[in-house]
Amino acid sequence: MTCNEIRPAIELRSTAGTGFTRVTCENRRTDPGRLVPRTYHPVVGRHADFREER
Repeated sequence: MTCNEIRPAIELRSTAGTGFTRVTCENRRTDPGRLVPRTYHPVVGRHADFREER
């Protein structure tokens, strides 16, 4: 994954309370707000919200 200053790498932490994290890139030009995607959580075995850590 190649990230740069326009698309910085961000860490997404699970809200399920397990401490599981994902790393992705975010485009700051089109969406400067914080991400809260709902993706599959492998530890819990279901979908959960992942909040952006800065």
